[in-house]
Amino acid sequence: MALFALPFKNLSKSSVPIAGGKGAQLGEMFNSGIPVPPGFVVLVDSFEAFLEENNLSGEIGNILKSVNAHKIKTVDAASSKIRSLISNGKISKEIEFEITKQFKKLDAKLVAVRSSATAEDAASASWAGELESYMNIQFPELLETVKKCWSSLFTPRAIFYRIEKKLHNQKVSVAVVVQKMVQSEVAGVVFSAHPVTKDKNQMVIEAAFGLGEVVVGGMVTPDNYIVDKTDFSIVDISVNEQEKMITRIISSKKIETKEIPVPANKRTSQKLDGKTIIDLAKICANIENHYKKPQDIEYAIELGKIYIVQSRPITTM
Repeated sequence: MALFALPFKNLSKSSVPIAGGKGAQLGEMFNSGIPVPPGFVVLVDSFEAFLEENNLSGEIGNILKSVNAHKIKTVDAASSKIRSLISNGKISKEIEFEITKQFKKLDAKLVAVRSSATAEDAASASWAGELESYMNIQFPELLETVKKCWSSLFTPRAIFYRIEKKLHNQKVSVAVVVQKMVQSEVAGVVFSAHPVTKDKNQMVIEAAFGLGEVVVGGMVTPDNYIVDKTDFSIVDISVNEQEKMITRIISSKKIETKEIPVPANKRTSQKLDGKTIIDLAKICANIENHYKKPQDIEYAIELGKIYIVQSRPITTM
């Protein structure tokens, strides 16, 4: 019998075939006591059943065969056709029931919804940045957002990446992570080993105001802190001015995730104080120890509490 959705507590790092790379790692960290916001995964079986019920597998396969990686127009055209097919497909009552059941258990008004590919976050082929994420999603929008995440397996970038990495003959599927939304005041990325110098005794923390998309998407130059992992001393602090941030805006009609200016009195401020830098570094050292290899970690801080929202191997080490 197909499994359509499971909470993080039922997943581990061996769950990649059913939960994708991101979903499996979140389950692994959640069950290891790392501060991960609660959530569940709409499993690969849901996507596969959706394709079957809507007779899409063969059609998508034929469209992908028409792609010539050297002709960008063919990549764009294939992406547009496939995404439209998925958008117009119908999610069965069984899948909808399981997603609704898990959402109610989560007891969250707003969630982050992220794609989690089965080929993702392998040390050799990181799909990070190729697939899509959506912030501040309410329940009525959830099923349509899940379909958007499924179809992001076929963005132009993802199709090109698949060809470039010679994955087009391998079966790549996608799960969707649904996670309680963290309204971060500060967020960013931690490299548990120095990604440039390759020094495994140094950790690099990047931090910016608002949601972490501004850092992951390269929209701003974040603060940069270097921590010595042998004694958790702060080796270097580089503060950068930040003019824009992404945050939740609540209007009378809807909740939106928008880019807004950083208040003038905060633009040149240091994003994290010394204690928070060290607390975050210790959590990330634990994650690296757990996985026994350097990690690229995304974090978010809400009301002074640190949450880990993703971890994957540093692919360049």
